[in-house]
Amino acid sequence: MSDIIQLLPDHVANQIAAGEVVQRPASVVKELIENAIDAGATNIKLLLKDAGKTLIQVIDDGKGMSATDARMSFERHATSKIQKAEDLFNLSTKGFRGEALASIAAISHVELKTKPAEDELGTGIKIEGSKVISQDFISTGKGTSFAVKNLFYNIPARRNFLKSDTVETRHIIDEFQRVALAHPDISFLLHHNNNEVYHLKQGNLRQRIVAVFGTKMNEKLVPINEKTDLVSIQGFIAKPEFSKRKRGEQFFFVNNRFIKSSYLNHAVVSAFDGLLESGAHPSYFLYLTVPSSSIDINIHPTKTEIKFDNEKVLYAILRATVKHSLGQYNVAPVLDFNRDAGLDTPYSFQPNSKTTAIPKISVDPDFNPFKEEFQKEINFPFKREKQTQSWESLYTDVDTSDAGQSASLFEHLEEEKTQKTFQIQRKYVMSLIKSGVVLINQSLAHQRILYEQFLESITVKEANSQQLLFPVQISFSSAEIEMIYTIKTELENAGFSFDEFTKDSVTIKGIPVSVTESKISIILEELLNDMNLEVPDASFSHFDVMAKSFSKTLAIKTGTRLSEKEQESLVNDLFSCKEPTISPFGKASFKTLTLQQIDHLFNS
Repeated sequence: MSDIIQLLPDHVANQIAAGEVVQRPASVVKELIENAIDAGATNIKLLLKDAGKTLIQVIDDGKGMSATDARMSFERHATSKIQKAEDLFNLSTKGFRGEALASIAAISHVELKTKPAEDELGTGIKIEGSKVISQDFISTGKGTSFAVKNLFYNIPARRNFLKSDTVETRHIIDEFQRVALAHPDISFLLHHNNNEVYHLKQGNLRQRIVAVFGTKMNEKLVPINEKTDLVSIQGFIAKPEFSKRKRGEQFFFVNNRFIKSSYLNHAVVSAFDGLLESGAHPSYFLYLTVPSSSIDINIHPTKTEIKFDNEKVLYAILRATVKHSLGQYNVAPVLDFNRDAGLDTPYSFQPNSKTTAIPKISVDPDFNPFKEEFQKEINFPFKREKQTQSWESLYTDVDTSDAGQSASLFEHLEEEKTQKTFQIQRKYVMSLIKSGVVLINQSLAHQRILYEQFLESITVKEANSQQLLFPVQISFSSAEIEMIYTIKTELENAGFSFDEFTKDSVTIKGIPVSVTESKISIILEELLNDMNLEVPDASFSHFDVMAKSFSKTLAIKTGTRLSEKEQESLVNDLFSCKEPTISPFGKASFKTLTLQQIDHLFNS
């Protein structure tokens, strides 16, 4: 039998490794910026084109690399971060595996320029698909410039699986924010397609959070500071009234490394118990410092998962710390036990010094406040002249004129009763049809109605807009402003009218007719979240996502009481839709129950 197992070539092995390390352009951004931080940079620039698909360039003023180190950095498992296995449990750097640069070079065109401060000339290297094209001495400044071009050029299947520029840019900004929040002492600059998205100057942690998420964030923050032998916790939590429906602004950092932990998140949420509305999520920026030997980072290629030695103790400390800050800054409601001095008994009071007389109570047994007024004001529709003594009198002592009055009243009610729809538990609307009844889910039906209305207005470009008497200014982060600006045309087609865009706010002067002023902020926040979750590859998909988001936010909710006219309008509008049977999200909007099915319920 011939041998069939063989060693893979280096370029193939690198491409396989790249599948774990480089999932999308955001992965490249994360690895390059972390390398710049490990190099001791104080100023880092990130330049992007086409959401990183065409260009990702990171420029830093770190210590740079020699010619030998520059060439060696692209070899697999080549690193300056660790030297032996024991170093994995005493890490002080971001990277340690030595796989990132080799993986990136295997699937892109790379240009590296680097120079240590003490050298006169630097080194320039060009690599395409793991093959070194050139290496020369060049004139360049101190630090390193790493340019990654044409990502996944030699793996077209991976490139085709990338999502739209809007979605990929959002992922890059997420990674950028995580690194920037972990290092407020470093200056960061982010440019996308020659537009400045972020310019973060060196400062303290509070200044960095406000610079990333906008000036309105400053009033929301409650500081946290706790030191124990096991862990040191610093950072901020947002006040309960500023909680959000989506999990967005939730950040855990352990030893200045961003991590994801549902266990620690549960500790924070439990500390907010009783302070949040149902379905709301708190915002927090928490920085935990623990001994390096008590954690294990080498679990996942993205390094966002960490194992702790004492998770249960850490959970209790974190929960108690958050509760303490909420109470210390009067965020959590407390019982007021302050005494009223006026109610205090004076010390000079002697209980036996005075005799207390028993108060006299006088009662008028003949008093009846309803005696005359009650008889005058209340008129019964049926007269009752005498008290009947037996049940036979109920049938023999009836006044025929009263019976006629009752019959006419009943006939009058029957004539008035022309209602064809009924609301059930403020959730369903029942409508009568010839074959039986139709049960309509009022929320899902309204979603379908609004979805088709918005989709038509956006695509046909005939949306009606109502101008606001006073323009509304809404604060967003720079990343959210960038996303809103990319879909500005579609929003204007839907009926929005914008006055001004700044780095941290949007001024709106017109809104669609079906939107109220109080819901503008909610609609845009929901839309941004939906744009992140969806996969809009074509322009029409942008319209579809927008129409779905608007319909979900503005549709009447379960528990809303509908008048008879509103019920009838809902039924008529639903069956005027092109696809009335399902909601925009694929759920049935109504069910039909025939008379035969109803009969079967009683005969079974």
